Amino acid sequence: MNALCTTLVFSAFAASLLARGSASAPQTPTGDAEFRKLDAVLTFVRDRNARDYVITGPNAIDEARFVEIGGIPQWISIRGEDRNNPVLLFLHGGPGDATNPWGYAGFRTWLKAFTVVQWDQRGAGRTFGKNGAASASTITIDRLTRDGVELADYLRTTLKKEKIILVGHSWGSILGVLMAKARPDLFWAFVGTGQVADEQRNYDVAYHALLEKAERSGERRAVEELKAVGPPPYADGRGYGVQRRWSNLFEGADRFIASMFGLALDAPGYTLRDVNDWLDGQVASAERLVPEMTKTLDAKSLGGEFAVPVFVIQGAEDFTTPTSLARGFVNAIRAPRKQFVAIEGGGHFAVFMKTDIFLNECVARVRPLSTR
Repeated sequence: MNALCTTLVFSAFAASLLARGSASAPQTPTGDAEFRKLDAVLTFVRDRNARDYVITGPNAIDEARFVEIGGIPQWISIRGEDRNNPVLLFLHGGPGDATNPWGYAGFRTWLKAFTVVQWDQRGAGRTFGKNGAASASTITIDRLTRDGVELADYLRTTLKKEKIILVGHSWGSILGVLMAKARPDLFWAFVGTGQVADEQRNYDVAYHALLEKAERSGERRAVEELKAVGPPPYADGRGYGVQRRWSNLFEGADRFIASMFGLALDAPGYTLRDVNDWLDGQVASAERLVPEMTKTLDAKSLGGEFAVPVFVIQGAEDFTTPTSLARGFVNAIRAPRKQFVAIEGGGHFAVFMKTDIFLNECVARVRPLSTR
C-alpha cells in the first residue's frame, strides 16, 4: 500500500458488501422487508437533501452533467451562488476518491465566495461507472493531467473566465502540480492541501512523526503496534495498515470517513449503484496509479519552477502526507508568489474537517489574485 492509496479501501469493502447484500446473500421475507424499509429511509433523506442543498438565486449556478474530456464522458458538477465569483476547480484525492457523492454538503459554505467545480476523474465515481472497468487501461498520470488541463480550458471558456483557481487534495495535489506546470496560463493560482511533496520519503517521515506523537500522548497501544511493524518499507500491507489506522485515529479522520459514506448514501440523485461505482473506482484507480506514482514521483519531479502563485494550506499534524515535507516543498520551489499556511488542530483532511478555516484562508490569500 502507498501513502496515497485511498483512505477508504477498508470501509469501501465493507460498504460494498452492505450495498450488495440484497444480491449476494440469500433473502428471506424479513430480509426483503428490511431492505425496503432502508430504501424508503434513503429516498426520504435524499429528497430532503435535494431541497436543503439546492442553490437558487438570479445569478446562481447549479449544474451537473457528463462532458467529453479526453475522448470519454466525464462527470462534473458546477455550483455557486454568483456566476461572477471566481471559478475553483477542486481535484479530489484517493486516487479515485471522488468528492461529488458527498461534496454537495462538504462544499456548501464555499459557494458564496466561489463557483466550485467538482470532477469525477477518469477512473472515479460516475466517470468510472459510465465508462466501465474497460477504461482502467487508460488511467495514467499523464492521461489524467491532460484530462485536467482540457477540463480547465473548457471551464474557462464555457463560464467566460480569463483563468480559474486550482485546488488539489492529496493525490489531487500531485495532479494539480502537474496541471499548473503544464498550462500555467489557465490558472490564477494553485492551492495544495494534504500536499504530496516527496513520494519516496512520505511513509518513512510519517512513521516517525506518528511514533513521536504516540509517545508524546502516552498512547501505549499505538507505540507498541508501530514499533512492532517498524519503519517502512514493508514486505506486505500490514505495516502500512498500522500507519494508516493510527494516522486516522490521531487526526479524527475515522469519524470523517464514516460521515463521507453516510453523505454519499444520502446524496440527492444518487443510487446504490452510484455509490458502488464510487467505491469500485477507488480500487481501480489505486491499482493503476499507485505503482506508477511510486516509480516515477519524487521531490525533484514535483518541485522546481512554477509560473503561477503556489499556496499550501496544510493541517499542522498531517500524518499521511507529512506537514514537514509539505513545508519543505514550499520552501524549495520557485514561484511568482508562494506561501505555507498551517491549520492548527488539522490533519490530512483539514480542507474538509476545518473547512471554514481553510475557506477563510483561500478567500483572504487566493481570491484577490483573480479578476472577474
